[in-house]
Amino acid sequence: MAGQAFNSSAGRVRLAAVQAGVCPPFNIQTSRMKFSSDSGDLVDAVVPFMGESISDGTLATFLKQPGDKVDVDEPIAQVETDKVTIDVASPEAGVIQKFVAKEGDTVEPGTKIAVISKSGEGVASSKKTSDEASSQPPSTERKIESPKAEAATQVEKPEETTPPPPPPEKPKATTPPPSRTSSEPQLPPKERERRVPMTRLRKRVASRLKDSQNTFALLTTFNEVDMTNLMKLRSDYKDAFFEKHGVKLGFMSGFVKAAVSGLQNQPVINAVIDGDDIIYRDYVDISIAVGTPKGLVVPVVRNADRMNFAEIEKEINNLAKKAVAGSISMDDMAGGSFTISNGGVYGSLLSTPIINPPQSAILGMHSIVNRPMVVGGNIVARPMMYIALTYDHRLIDGREAVYFLRRIKDVVEDPRRLLLDI
Repeated sequence: MAGQAFNSSAGRVRLAAVQAGVCPPFNIQTSRMKFSSDSGDLVDAVVPFMGESISDGTLATFLKQPGDKVDVDEPIAQVETDKVTIDVASPEAGVIQKFVAKEGDTVEPGTKIAVISKSGEGVASSKKTSDEASSQPPSTERKIESPKAEAATQVEKPEETTPPPPPPEKPKATTPPPSRTSSEPQLPPKERERRVPMTRLRKRVASRLKDSQNTFALLTTFNEVDMTNLMKLRSDYKDAFFEKHGVKLGFMSGFVKAAVSGLQNQPVINAVIDGDDIIYRDYVDISIAVGTPKGLVVPVVRNADRMNFAEIEKEINNLAKKAVAGSISMDDMAGGSFTISNGGVYGSLLSTPIINPPQSAILGMHSIVNRPMVVGGNIVARPMMYIALTYDHRLIDGREAVYFLRRIKDVVEDPRRLLLDI
């Protein structure tokens, strides 16, 4: 009984301390942390969990302003990390009372960035006060402390006397300005330059690509592909393909299927060095490089070796839309055993792509150009594409790289090989 009485008394003391604000309660949830006033009207909007490998981010922009109405789970701000952009949602429906963080701040999961008023009363009263203060005209009256002080300010100025004219100056010998030597660089003025901080995504991409150059023994081999048969296949069946599958038939699905066939024939290109070991992957996850206004992202088409043309096109279309909209997640980009980069959509004729770590090779596609080719002893115009394979020469020899690229060429030029598995 004594113990029960002691616990009860301690509990009342603890409860009183919590209500008085002396000590915090025991259970605090950081994923959706709420602060409530005495009336329970105010709640906090906090930064959510951003991923296992992400400890902080930059508060990039506010999507709302104080005084705006918001619904439950409506995004009010965006946090930019070195991999993805994450929305900060409102925990309750109401009106944004104020922001407690500013754009450009470094924030962690659980950081409070805004206060939401569920009723909106505090926001309305504060806005009314500020409006009244701004509507009052500024006072133009000048207070005078005493007549003496006023008189002291009115001191008569002494009469001005005309000074004698200065003696005429002797003419100085004009010296020509020093001529600029050819060794001095002519730099543009600073006012014609703009300094903009790098985004976290851009810094992350720069770091990874430089690490790729410093780690891998990069070597690139090239070949060219006659696109005639693949383009004819697409032209003949694009309408029926779209009618049945609801997605357009593009060239990427053909190259993905060709890459899958090449990786299965040369499994070392799908492998990676890990210390003193080589890890051979018995799956094919194809990363597709996508350029967005915020930077380069590389979402992954998982288990591409088990997918048909329609499934590949649907997945690529879905990932590309999410990447451009900025809603792509960490799960969409995690992993990947081989990368395809299509610079041809921007008009690139030839390039040497850089490996996407921790992979060992990357395939570069380029623009399709009609060029004169010798076919059956005759010179004819053919739609040709240069393709490039950059690989880690520490693991992959030139023989495997050339065989892989040759397999890409054979499958794209004659897609029937995929049906016959030859």
